[in-house]
Amino acid sequence: MVLIQESDQKYLREEFSKSLKSNIELIVFTAEDGQCKYCKETVQLAEEVSSLTGKIKLTIYDFNKDAEKARELGVDKYPTTIVCREGSIHGRVRYAGIPSGYEFGSLIEDIKMVSDSEVKISSKAMEIISKVENPVKIKVFVTPTCPYCPRAVETAHKFAFTNEKVSAEMIETSEFNKEAQDAGVTAVPHIVINDDIKFDGARPDEEFAEYVLEASMNSAQN
Repeated sequence: MVLIQESDQKYLREEFSKSLKSNIELIVFTAEDGQCKYCKETVQLAEEVSSLTGKIKLTIYDFNKDAEKARELGVDKYPTTIVCREGSIHGRVRYAGIPSGYEFGSLIEDIKMVSDSEVKISSKAMEIISKVENPVKIKVFVTPTCPYCPRAVETAHKFAFTNEKVSAEMIETSEFNKEAQDAGVTAVPHIVINDDIKFDGARPDEEFAEYVLEASMNSAQN
C-alpha cells in the first residue's frame, strides 16, 4: 500500500519541479532488530518521496551494522531521517521517528529549503541566529496530529540550516516515549535546547531565536 496518494504525488512532482535547484540527499537510519515501530514505513515514505524527482538521492543505513556512520552523524536513535545537500553531509536537519501526519509537510518544506537555500525567517531572527557561536542542539517533541508542531519544527530546522553551530531534531513522542518522559513533555510542541532551556508552543521566530542564543551563551559559561 502506498503512503503518498496519487493526487499528492502529482502535486509534489510539480512542486519539486518548480522549487528544487541543488541535488539533495535523504539519509535514513533504520534497523532490523524488531524493536523499531515505524522503520519500515519511514523507509517506504523516503523511497516514495525520492521517486518523485531526480534531484533527491536516498541513502539507507542500518543503525547497528553502520554504527560508525551513525556516530559520525550523531545519530543515536532510529528511525532517523536526515535532509542535507548532496555532497555536504552534516546531519543538522533531522527527524527522529516517521515524519507523518502534519510533519510530512515539514519534511517537504525542508527538502525545498535545503535544495534552494531559501530560508524564510525574519531578518531579525536571522541576525540573532548569526550570533550563535557555541554548539546548540534543539529537540522539538511532536505528535503527527498536532497542527502547531510543524511551525516549531520548521523554525528549528531553519536555524540549523542557517548556522552550522545549530542542529535541530524533530522527535515523535509516541515512538520515543521514554525520552519524552525524561524531557518532561506534557504538551506539544515541546522544545528543549541543550537540555537547558525548555518551553511549549510554536513561538515567533525572534523569540525562538533568542532562546537559542541564550542556550549558546549558557554553554560558553559552563
